[in-house]
Amino acid sequence: MQADAADSFQGTEVSPDHPQPLHFYNAGFLRQKRVRRILELSGYQLTLGKPGPDGLIGVWGHSPYAGRGEAMAAKTGAGLLRIEDAFLRSLHPGRVGEAPIGLTLDRSGCHFDGSQPSDLETLLKTHPFDDAHLLSRTRGLVSRMKEAGLSKYAATDPWLPLPKPGYVLVIDQVRGDASVRLGGGDANSFREMLYWAQEDHPGARVVIKTHPETARGKRKGYYGPADVEAAAPGRISLVDGPVCPWALMEGAVAVYTVSSQLGFEAILAGHRPRVFGLPFYAGWGLSDDRHPLLPGPSRRGRNLTTTQLAAGALVLYPRWYDPYHDRLTSAEEASEALIAQARAWREDRRGWRAENVRLWKRKHFQEFFGQQKSVVFGAQKGKERRMTWGPARDGAVGVEDGFLRSRGLGAELVPPLSLTLDDLGIYYDPRRESRLEHMITARARLRPDQAERAERLIARIREAGLSKYNTGGTVELPKLRPGRRVLVPGQVEDDASIQLGAGPVSTNLELLQAVRRVEPDAVLLYKPHPDVERGLRPGRITQDEAMKYADAVLTETDPAALLGQVDAVWTMTSLMGFEALLRGVDVICTGLPFYAGWGLTRDLDHVPRRRVRVSLEGLVHAALIDYPRYFDPVTRQPCPVEVAVDRLQDSETGPARPALRILAKAQGLLASRADLWR
Repeated sequence: MQADAADSFQGTEVSPDHPQPLHFYNAGFLRQKRVRRILELSGYQLTLGKPGPDGLIGVWGHSPYAGRGEAMAAKTGAGLLRIEDAFLRSLHPGRVGEAPIGLTLDRSGCHFDGSQPSDLETLLKTHPFDDAHLLSRTRGLVSRMKEAGLSKYAATDPWLPLPKPGYVLVIDQVRGDASVRLGGGDANSFREMLYWAQEDHPGARVVIKTHPETARGKRKGYYGPADVEAAAPGRISLVDGPVCPWALMEGAVAVYTVSSQLGFEAILAGHRPRVFGLPFYAGWGLSDDRHPLLPGPSRRGRNLTTTQLAAGALVLYPRWYDPYHDRLTSAEEASEALIAQARAWREDRRGWRAENVRLWKRKHFQEFFGQQKSVVFGAQKGKERRMTWGPARDGAVGVEDGFLRSRGLGAELVPPLSLTLDDLGIYYDPRRESRLEHMITARARLRPDQAERAERLIARIREAGLSKYNTGGTVELPKLRPGRRVLVPGQVEDDASIQLGAGPVSTNLELLQAVRRVEPDAVLLYKPHPDVERGLRPGRITQDEAMKYADAVLTETDPAALLGQVDAVWTMTSLMGFEALLRGVDVICTGLPFYAGWGLTRDLDHVPRRRVRVSLEGLVHAALIDYPRYFDPVTRQPCPVEVAVDRLQDSETGPARPALRILAKAQGLLASRADLWR
């Protein structure tokens, strides 16, 4: 997706290699590091002093401080660049102090100023919007936003209760905001809108959505409890919690707005909002425009589809920023960054009480799950949600390592880049449904954008040679006789995945014996589990015993490179079976790992409830994109899977912790007592 970051509106394009001086007269630009960086990457260099007539002055939208720059532009003849937040911004409003994920840079006006054309209006009026790739990307982006409940401010909670469906949704805004004033609205507009919402829908309930800054007590809105009290009992209600706008719109029979961005999001959600102001999304045939001064045919006068409007406003117009790689990026990648942060906020904001978490893991747990509210460790009672290492039980959410874990072994106390939360069970226990199993079932059918993302991820993993632990090792096989090469990966024999999912074949020796019976002529390659190789966990087979059935025992071997040199993998429940599927290798399962039973493996056992057939892309989307959470060891923030792949590929997995290395060596003496340290 990175190449698509260049698909921006060319009307304000300059080169970062030859930055254009951008004069400023607002100290806020000095405090906003992210804003300065996006401007630099976009080709602008913030500069003090007086510009010439060919110069350019940067101002923040139509803020109270913009007048300084406007006055200097009028005095010198310099141009103006109006800077504003993009339509996907951050978890919380800017007044909380959070940096934006994107900006709009406009030389003509400001997108919310209906009194004159902006670059966005020109773009929407003149762009052909006939590029199939652009429109396909946009459809995927909007679908992803809806699926993830992504709005301008992403800190919304999809689990909060919503009003009973069938209401009229009226959207409040911040009193006196420039988007209201310059969008042709005032207090009378909001009174008129509330009147018509009731008049157009007699008898229907009216739900007023409070602006997030009003709900936080930062700025006043136009509506309040007095409007509820003035209406008939039960007719009007306020929603001021961080509910998901997409869910709120799904229950609405109509949406009313003056100039709020939620009106744009209502269009994306399939509504035709009644608009009482002059926002950028009015006048294109997608809204019921009630403002008497709506720009006529000379200004807009073109009908757009929802996808075309979204392509202009979300894909082409803004400058999107990648906080993980410090570069400009595409709308899709910026949205995935926000989605990762929003997921962490939603799951962690009530706090966690973690049980059965060993001491060495707690610092990382705190970073992973404690950024909203500190994790409390221990089994004592409290108000926090409960989590426990291992399967979900007794109301506690289960936690386990993800499938792209680290560059190093968990048994060597290397912290993971990914962890999974499972409220139903755990992925390695086939006796009951897990959250992952639900996700795999849901991915039996993928949208084109989902399939393409999974395909790109598979290609990246194969190209980078990644596996769960990425411990490296040799890549060359010993000299072998001709024949079908079958890899038999060993496992840790006291591992929960063996105890719960292995079935009749439950030891490494039994697996070797079973494979040799079924494939007497095959070239069997036995690879011990790396934890077992290092003496950290049980499951060792002596060389002599293994060679009774195997043609070679491969120690200190790179699993990813090895998979490219075999024809098939026989496994009980090893993750190497999943990694083999990613590389197009046949997989035969004697047990019931999470990836068995979907039509991708040859299974000697079965799970009756796994009835649907799932593509490899669907399995990968569920197992690597949907199920785990990822933590970026560089920025120390939640991140999408693609960033974790980058870090593993570049070996940027965080600083080593010497104390943990010493403890890991001591664990070799306690391999039979893994319960003490896992």
